[in-house]
Amino acid sequence: MEISKDSIIGALVAQDYRVATAFKKKGIDFCCNGNRSIAEVCNDHNLESDQLIQEIQATTAQTQATAVDYQSWPLDLLADYIEKKHHRFVTAKIEEITPYLEKINRVHGERHPELAKVEELFKASAEELSMHMKKEELMLFPRIRKMMENQQAGTMNKEQLQSLESSIATLMQEHDNEGERFRQIEALTNGYTTPEDGCNTYRVSLALLKEFEDDLHLHIHLENNILFPKSAKMAAELTAQ
Repeated sequence: MEISKDSIIGALVAQDYRVATAFKKKGIDFCCNGNRSIAEVCNDHNLESDQLIQEIQATTAQTQATAVDYQSWPLDLLADYIEKKHHRFVTAKIEEITPYLEKINRVHGERHPELAKVEELFKASAEELSMHMKKEELMLFPRIRKMMENQQAGTMNKEQLQSLESSIATLMQEHDNEGERFRQIEALTNGYTTPEDGCNTYRVSLALLKEFEDDLHLHIHLENNILFPKSAKMAAELTAQ
């Protein structure tokens, strides 16, 4: 994989998800803000472009796990995968994490008032993500599947195709909102670090939050950097016919 200072970070991760490891170490948002170049993110984070490129190359060379080539997947297959894997994960983890956060806020909140804000942010995220995923499952994903089924027959009209493009723009903005919420949660918890007076429940709560955020990064990356742009491009091409 060729990498230069002009390479777009979201596109790099789309080519090989192992690249995300290098970005995560530097606190670089590759999912919601994946449309920036290496040069731009290095300027924002006070990093050397050449050094970051070397770290990316080293990460992909040393990682033993085979990268999944999501780029080659048909759009309807990718939509199915996101819904069945990531949407189900979000739903299950919301039910698991919520009582943990309520408990540690109740027990440790007096000494750690930031926990109230963490709980508030997570519950807001849980509510918004639940509605967001329903919109994808009931509106966008069926349109993508229909577009894939009918791209040769051309049975989708221009209004339906343009509606698909408009839905994508709205959903990407909602992704940005969730990315911002979790940036705040990570900052409030000092990078999901358990304080010295934190109990095992505290530790488990932060570990679950980090797991949730890590999965959300991949989830949003698959949509923002692969599924959505490819679907919008196909819809635009079909509209122009």
